[in-house]
This record gives sequence, structure tokens and C-alpha cells, in this order.
Amino acid sequence: MPIYEFRCQSCRRKASFFQRGFTPPTSPVCPACGASDMVRCVSGFAFHKSEQTHLEEAGEPSMFPTNPDYYKDPRNIGRWAEKRMSELGIDMPDQVKDMISAAREGELPGSIKDI
Repeated sequence: MPIYEFRCQSCRRKASFFQRGFTPPTSPVCPACGASDMVRCVSGFAFHKSEQTHLEEAGEPSMFPTNPDYYKDPRNIGRWAEKRMSELGIDMPDQVKDMISAAREGELPGSIKDI
């Protein structure tokens, strides 16, 4: 169900209106000041990329020698290990996969936490 956004011409505040159908409200009223002089706005939207697309766009660390922040992006943690093990035809142990996933979520492995 869509959410339509309108701007009040009186108080200039933006208001969102949830609709059960796909037609915008015909006479929205400003929840802040009660005015009915509302103009429909172009709403923002989200665009999500797949993990594969992100990895392809991020590239290899060697492509960014001047970017010291490459590994600060949690999505890049473990990328080299994953790629290298794949190239060698080695299945990554589940324990290593779990550590990489946890690190991407912000959880440091126990051995690093103690340092």
C-alpha cells in the first residue's frame, strides 16, 4: 500500500498519508494546522543492491591503493579470504564463515576483543 506525501501551503510542513488503494487522497488535511491547501510532493524511494552487485562495484583492495578506509567498510571484511579460498577450490570452514559474518555485523572475534 502506498504512502503519499503532501506539503501544506499554510504552514509548509510535510505530511504522509497511507492509502489502502493506489489513488492518492482527494482532500488531505494538514495534521499540524488543519488546512486543506495541500500540494502533493515527489516522495523519496530506496534502491537496494544485491551483495553480488556491491562486491563487483567495490572491487579488489588493490584497485584502491590510496583508500586506507577500504577495510573499514564492514562488507569488505573477509573478502580477500573468501575470494582466495574460492580460487584455490577450498571450502571455507563454517567457523571462519561465522567469524566473518559476525565481524560484518560489528562483533569482533574473542581473540581480538581481548587486545
